[in-house]
Amino acid sequence: MTHQVLARKWRPRDFETLVGQQHVVRALTHALASGRLHHAYLLTGTRGVGKTTIARILARAVNCETGVTARPCGQCSACGGIDAGRFVDYIELDAASNRGVDEMTQLLENAVYAPSAGRYKVYVIDEVHMLSTHAFNAMLKTLEEPPPHVLFILATTDPQKVPVTVLSRCLQFNLKNMTPAAIASHLAEVLDAERIAYDAPALALIGRSAGGSMRDALSLLDQAIAYGGGSVAEGAVGEMLGSVDQGRIDALFDALANADGAALIGVADAIAEAGSSFERVLDELALRLHRVALVQAGVRVDEASLEACERHARQFAPEDVQVYYQIVIHGARDLPLAPDPHAGFSMTLLRLLAFRPEGGGSEPPVPAAGGGARSSPDKPVGVPRSPGTATGTQALQALRAATSSRPARGTTTPGAMREASAPAEASDRRQPAASPEVAPSGANPPRGLRVDAELAPAVPNTNSRAELAPAMPEASPASHPSSEGMGSGAAPGGGAPVFFDGDWPALARRLAATGLLGQFLQQSELLSFDQDGFRVRVPIRPLAEAGTVARVRDVLSQHFGQPIRLQVEVGAVAGVTAARVVEQERGERLEAARESLESDPFVRSLLSDLGGRILPDSVLPVPGGAG
Repeated sequence: MTHQVLARKWRPRDFETLVGQQHVVRALTHALASGRLHHAYLLTGTRGVGKTTIARILARAVNCETGVTARPCGQCSACGGIDAGRFVDYIELDAASNRGVDEMTQLLENAVYAPSAGRYKVYVIDEVHMLSTHAFNAMLKTLEEPPPHVLFILATTDPQKVPVTVLSRCLQFNLKNMTPAAIASHLAEVLDAERIAYDAPALALIGRSAGGSMRDALSLLDQAIAYGGGSVAEGAVGEMLGSVDQGRIDALFDALANADGAALIGVADAIAEAGSSFERVLDELALRLHRVALVQAGVRVDEASLEACERHARQFAPEDVQVYYQIVIHGARDLPLAPDPHAGFSMTLLRLLAFRPEGGGSEPPVPAAGGGARSSPDKPVGVPRSPGTATGTQALQALRAATSSRPARGTTTPGAMREASAPAEASDRRQPAASPEVAPSGANPPRGLRVDAELAPAVPNTNSRAELAPAMPEASPASHPSSEGMGSGAAPGGGAPVFFDGDWPALARRLAATGLLGQFLQQSELLSFDQDGFRVRVPIRPLAEAGTVARVRDVLSQHFGQPIRLQVEVGAVAGVTAARVVEQERGERLEAARESLESDPFVRSLLSDLGGRILPDSVLPVPGGAG
C-alpha cells in the first residue's frame, strides 16, 4: 500500500509543529536547552493527545547528530531511524502485551550496555499501568538510579493504577485534551495542504465528535473524505456521524419561542422517524443553549452557529435560557429511567413549556429601551417628555401644590391618604413581604400613575435627598402610602389613583424586590417621569438587559395598576439611589450608636477606671434608627 493514513502522515516530528500541549513543550524545550534532562518521564493523558509523539520527538532531540537540541534536524540517520522505527537505541515496549517480570528483567539487563548508534538508549513503555506488580518492583531500582546513557519515557492513560513508588521516580506531565476549535483549525490546515475541499461546519462536527483526541479526529477525517468521495461536506459528515440535524434544533427553539406544544411534539415525532438518538438531541439542545447564553453575555461563539444563536438570544430572556438548560440536562440524565425514550424526550420538551418563568410567552422580551407590556423588540418605546415639563425642586413644589388641591376631582386628600396608609404599613411590618410580581387582588380597585403633563419632572442627576426634602416635606414613605394601602383606602369602584411624588428610592423600598430585580431598583437613578412611565439610568449594562427591564416594567405595572413604560439608559449614576439612601441611613444609625455608647455612664466609667477603649469595628448600627 502506498497510501498512508492522515494520522501517521501528519504526525508532528518536532516541537514546533506539535498542536497543543504547550506546557509540556515549554518544559522540555528549556530542559534540552539547559542540559537539565531528567532520567525518567511519565506522560499521562487520554488516547490520541500526543504521548507517543512527544516521546519520539524527545528521542530524536537527544540523539540527533547535530547535538542535543530542541529542534532536531529530521535529516540525519538517527532522526530518520527513530521516525521509521528502526533505530537500534530506540526501544518501544507495549506493556499490555509485555507485562510480566521476565520481559522487564530482560529489558533491564540490556539497559546496562552502552548505546550502539546514539547518545542515549531511550526506552518508551506504553500503557505502563498494565505492568504486573512484580514487573513494577523489578524496575524500581533501575528507574531510580539508571545508567547515565538511559532515558525512560513512560506513557499511560490511567495514572491512578501506577504505583506511587514509580510516580515518585518520574517527572510527570499531564497532557490536555484538544479543544474542538483547535482540532477544527488543525484539520483545516491538513485539508488545505492536501488540497481537499471542505466545509467549516463539517470540521466543527468532527472536532466535537473526536472527544479531545487529535488522532481520532484525523481518523474521522479520513473516513469523511472516503464517505464524501474526496470532499468533506457538512451534510455528508452529519450522516456519517449520525449527528442531529441542526434544522430540527432550530425548529425546537422556534416552537418553544411560540409556546407551541403541538409543534414541539411534531418535531419530536420527526426526530423519532429519522432514527436520531434522543440523547444526542438533548446534548445538542444543551450545547445550543450554552452558546445562546454566551451570546447574551457578550461572548463571541463560532461562526457556524452565530446567526442562529443571536436570533435565539433575542427570543429568550437570559433567565429563561438558564432554566431551559437545567431542564434539558436533567432530562438527559433521567431519560434512561423513562418507560419509553420517545415519551421521556417528549416530556422533557413539554417541561420546557410548563416551567417557563413567569411572564414568559410567545413573544420575545423587550429590549432595554422597551416600552409597554410586550412591545415588539424591533420598535423600542421611550418615555416622552411633554413640552411643559418642569425640572428640579420647582416641579416637585408644583406637584405638591397640585396634589393637595384635588379633592374636588374625586381623589383622596393627602391627609386621608396618610390615615389610610398607616394601618396598611403596620400590617406590612407584621407580615412577611410579598413578592412584588404577584398580581393585584381583584378586590382592590384599579390604580394608576397620575402625573399631569405640565408637572412631570425631569429629575436632574445632581439632585440629592436633602434637596428634595424641603421642597416636598410629605414625600416620605409615611406620607405616601404603598400600593396596598391605596387599594384598601380608595372607595370601591372609584379607581383612586396613586400619585407618584418623584421619590424613586422610596418607591424601590416599598416594592421590596430581591435578586436581580432588587438590584435594578436599588442601583438605578430616576431621570424623568410622566403619567405613562419612567426614564431611569443604571450603572452597569447587565441591569439593562431585556429580560430584567421587562420584569421591572411588569412589577411597576402591577404596582400602579396600569401599563407602565420604562426607558433605561446605561451610564454613571450621580443622583440619589435607594442603595445610597440605605447606606446613608446606616451611617447615621451607626453614628447614633457610637454617640449613645460613648455617653453611657457605665461605659464611660469602664473607659476611665480601667483604661479601656471602644473598638470601632465592634459598634453596630441600631436597628430601626433608634439611638
